[in-house]
Amino acid sequence: MSVARIYLSPGLFGFNKIGAYAYFQHLERELARRFADAAFDARLHLVEGAPTASMRRRAGAFVAEMVRTAQPGDRIHLLGHSTGGLDARLVASKTSTLGDERLATLRTQLRSVITMNTPHYGTPLASFFATVSGQRLLYVLSALTVTALTFGAPPLALTSSLVAAFGRIDRLFGLELKMLDRITDGIVRALDEAASRDLRAYLAGMRDDQGGIIQLSPESMDLFSMSVEDNPEVVYLSTASYAPAPGVRHWARSLASPWTSPSATIFTTLYQLTARQDRMYPCEPASKDWDRVLIHELGQVPPPGANDGIVPFRSQLWGKLIWAGQGDHLDVVGHFAGTNEEGHVDWMSSGAKFNQQRFAALVDAVVRGILAADAQGA
Repeated sequence: MSVARIYLSPGLFGFNKIGAYAYFQHLERELARRFADAAFDARLHLVEGAPTASMRRRAGAFVAEMVRTAQPGDRIHLLGHSTGGLDARLVASKTSTLGDERLATLRTQLRSVITMNTPHYGTPLASFFATVSGQRLLYVLSALTVTALTFGAPPLALTSSLVAAFGRIDRLFGLELKMLDRITDGIVRALDEAASRDLRAYLAGMRDDQGGIIQLSPESMDLFSMSVEDNPEVVYLSTASYAPAPGVRHWARSLASPWTSPSATIFTTLYQLTARQDRMYPCEPASKDWDRVLIHELGQVPPPGANDGIVPFRSQLWGKLIWAGQGDHLDVVGHFAGTNEEGHVDWMSSGAKFNQQRFAALVDAVVRGILAADAQGA
């Protein structure tokens, strides 16, 4: 008997599991519960892949997991967060060649591609991370992210050093880069043995292959959009979010705890870098029809420069928009402040005030989209 198979792929900063912490644990749990309530026979699969590798390599991991698990007659749905959404589009597109002859058959089983906060038109942050200084900063920031998600907050002394580095973001040379290396080593040592071992492997993969970073630049995504055509037999759905522009109130709220204050500094820097727009390569769709969609979904059109701290808001728009609202880049996969029982941990203090109600509405929208696409392809 055939089943629906949903493949989840993480993006920038993404990982499947480090130590006892799983990147998709909140989203996976909520999806599984809703599918069970709907009596929908679905199997969820996590796609392994280096977080900053090229999209071709990451898409290859997508295909390998599908080949390993999908059976003839199964209906396939691809869900990607951040860069994972681009990987899903690459897998689904008939104009892309990934070197696996079995993919042609798998594409006939595809029903939907769901992209969450995906940089369809690139992100200015990638252009910064592609520099020597940016690559090193991405490395240490990724270590910080994993530690924050695993323990709720990284060691404050190390965080303070990183905040100082962000304050000198245009002068990260020489000793500054060595300082970032020391911060990373300190973060790794702060983890327990199992998590530290997994984190070192994760960071090694990031250090050895950062091909995906330059591919996320607005200039590169301009070429991607021209060459990777949507599959007409597949339903494309997207979610998009943005955080309010950091300001005085944001800083005041960040003083509530020792961790939120430095995290607000880091988020503010990322937000400002992401808000930079190139006149020749704007990170947004050319059509203005989206304004009507946004007014319907949000009651307003978010201001220019609006982003989730990693991806410009308008860069996330693709296919049919099924959910939009305020939230930062990792809020939408369940990494937001919540009760200890739920295990939600806020990655950075973004001021978006994302909560369980918004998360539930987002997951509901994703499930409705998958169920409708599955029935449509029957």
